[in-house]
Amino acid sequence: MSKLDRLDIKQLRIFQALIREKNASKAASKLGLTQQAVSEQLKKLRDVFNDQLFLRKTTGFVPTPYAEELSVDIDKLLNDFQALLAPKIFDPKTVDGAFVIAATDYAQQVVLPALVKELREQAPNLKLIIRDFELDSLHDLMENGKVDLAIAFPDYIPSTYPIIKLFEEQHICVTSANSSIAGTQPTLAQIASYPSIIASPSRPNFKGSIDDWFKSFDLTRNVVVSAPCFSIVPMYLETTDSIAFLPSRAVSSDLVKIELQQLPAPFDVIAAWHPRYNKNPLHKWVVSKLVVE
Repeated sequence: MSKLDRLDIKQLRIFQALIREKNASKAASKLGLTQQAVSEQLKKLRDVFNDQLFLRKTTGFVPTPYAEELSVDIDKLLNDFQALLAPKIFDPKTVDGAFVIAATDYAQQVVLPALVKELREQAPNLKLIIRDFELDSLHDLMENGKVDLAIAFPDYIPSTYPIIKLFEEQHICVTSANSSIAGTQPTLAQIASYPSIIASPSRPNFKGSIDDWFKSFDLTRNVVVSAPCFSIVPMYLETTDSIAFLPSRAVSSDLVKIELQQLPAPFDVIAAWHPRYNKNPLHKWVVSKLVVE
């Protein structure tokens, strides 16, 4: 066993107390230890440093010249350890490195522009990687530290991850201003029968997030196009006589809202992260910059 392996912080604190108090009893009292415990640790210190370190005299101890030299280095070590445990003052202006955000297509449109603007202004040396949200591989990416923050919907996030609710969102039914459906007041059954475009970014298929809502009315949607992202749906609406249910904040001004007597239940937009980042100063700061409504 090396000398370093035989040394611990408790022994260094005892050494420091003996240097200051010059008395085993007073040092023990200062540290909340017994005098015997102090004597035992002093014996180990003498063995590690191969020096008497402290010589007995009538009123206590006197440090050897070598102990006096050691005291300077040991004081510095203990101060460094103390600084290591002290709360860190986080300054975004000095932080660097890269921060990786996985976000749904919707979040990239609605949430990230304001966040990226603020991070760039306040942490100019921090580089940002925005990557598409990958539902099937998210857990592995976060476990392996390849994603720092995910912005998505609750159903997409493992239940063991900490989350923060950003805001509540609502699906609305829209169509193109040039559509034959624009300006009408269809029933829900008619809405179900109209050609419908959905966004299915995680798993390409014809299943949408509000299919169960239609099923509660014994209706099945007539989905004719499945797009890989929300942002492309308005373009397809412009070229087809069809409808789409889109999150309200992702609806462009040139689309027409179709008023319905019933709407699907609202849903949350959230940010999530791996528990390892709960106390990470940079991570906490980035999360604090998300707009919570």
